[in-house]
Amino acid sequence: MSQEIQPRSGVVDVSIASVARMYDYYLGGKDNYAVDREACEELSKAAPSTQVLAINNRRFLQRAVRWLAREHGIRQFIDHGSGLPTQDNVHQVAQQVDPESRVVYVDNDPIVLAHGRALLEENANTAVIQADMRDTEGIFTSPEVERLIDFDEPVAALFVSVLHCIPDSDDPAALIRRVADRLAPGSFLVVCQLVSEDAATRDFVTEFMRVSTHGQWGRVRQEHELASYLDGLEILEPGLVEVSTWMPDSDLGPKQLSMEWIEFGGIARKP
Repeated sequence: MSQEIQPRSGVVDVSIASVARMYDYYLGGKDNYAVDREACEELSKAAPSTQVLAINNRRFLQRAVRWLAREHGIRQFIDHGSGLPTQDNVHQVAQQVDPESRVVYVDNDPIVLAHGRALLEENANTAVIQADMRDTEGIFTSPEVERLIDFDEPVAALFVSVLHCIPDSDDPAALIRRVADRLAPGSFLVVCQLVSEDAATRDFVTEFMRVSTHGQWGRVRQEHELASYLDGLEILEPGLVEVSTWMPDSDLGPKQLSMEWIEFGGIARKP
């Protein structure tokens, strides 16, 4: 839930809920406005599991980055739709394994750009760029990406809880293929999105978020749709799952008490 799709701009419209700021609120952050908090409270009435879902999604991101760095030696990460900085960000997790790990955050929210740059001022191996995550060409040829990422070596491309922000007309499957095509063999894609097998939940949440964000939203999808995005890639064990069950550190994490919708995903490798 960490990136809305909208034109790049330095203007923050605090009358419209932002997916990035709603996610920040659910994680206990302070970089949000009344409109974001009100949207979260209304959404939670219909989908009570949403805050726990957001927390578990963040923990999945951290586990996935740590596992890729430790077990597969990945030292380059591009985080599409990174959202606002919080605790244990991608660069912090990766650089705990190897201080030379390089991370580029991509988001189109101007608040993310401002906070990210302030956080990363003294970290030469990390950058944040303001870009639409659908603009693969623009991202991959940006000066910061060219400075930090060597595409002759494996890269981890992250799409964590952002694909539901992309409407069907913009073809999220094609976005995954474009990115995968540009990565070296042995690279990884970390992918998850909000799904529900209940049509009423999908329809309600999709419409609620579309109205709340003034159209900056895609669709809550089904599990088989996300799986189809990864055709041609090797999906690693334990496969595509509800993300709190993906290689959990322990059984002490928060439990979703209801499953009206879930974060569903995993990690795929480019052969």
